[in-house]
Amino acid sequence: MEHTNDTSPDHAHAEAASASRAPRDPGAEEEFWNARYADMAQLWSGHPNGTLLTEMQDLPAGRALDVGCGEGADALYLAEHGWRVTALDVSRVALDRAAAEADVRGVTVNWLHAGLVEAALPQASFDLVSAQYPALLRTDENVAERALLAAVAPNGVLLFVHHPAPTAEEAAAHGFHADDYVGPAQVATLLDDSWQIKVDETRPRHVATGAGSHHTHDVVLRARRLR
Repeated sequence: MEHTNDTSPDHAHAEAASASRAPRDPGAEEEFWNARYADMAQLWSGHPNGTLLTEMQDLPAGRALDVGCGEGADALYLAEHGWRVTALDVSRVALDRAAAEADVRGVTVNWLHAGLVEAALPQASFDLVSAQYPALLRTDENVAERALLAAVAPNGVLLFVHHPAPTAEEAAAHGFHADDYVGPAQVATLLDDSWQIKVDETRPRHVATGAGSHHTHDVVLRARRLR
């Protein structure tokens, strides 16, 4: 999600959570994120994430789902490049900003005010499901992970990007518990022979300044659904 620019990226919910821990109760998430966005006129940079730009280069435009879209930079970029985009977020404040920017640019995005699980999306409906640094709560039943996988259409692509898990010292300093949130490893373990993993790696990232500049690497999972 992050761009080699000088400000924080769009929709890095988990990163924001590291500064002030998000609630485990899904019912309290909207209030938490609305407060985060309301603190600033613009929370993120407005630029699409670099990993998305890299990994979508060989994909024909189709139907895309942007999970945890924040202020909408990725969703708007995809829409401007011919994709039919559904973008969801739990924050009404963020979605209002995203919709206003879509109006300015003259593009159409289906904005959904919902979490991934609560959205009850039609299964196997998206050619690209992009989750860039999402704050998806983990459950014993892997509900969020299964919702991600279920949304991908046959021959579609799942792109899941996150920062490496923080050290114990980093987590303690920020009150952030990585085990509370879904990471690429939890998604990868659910991929059976109906999936082909195209990328599963930790790669360097280069952001000079901004709230995310201390992160030097990203964990990238890209998989294609075969059937």
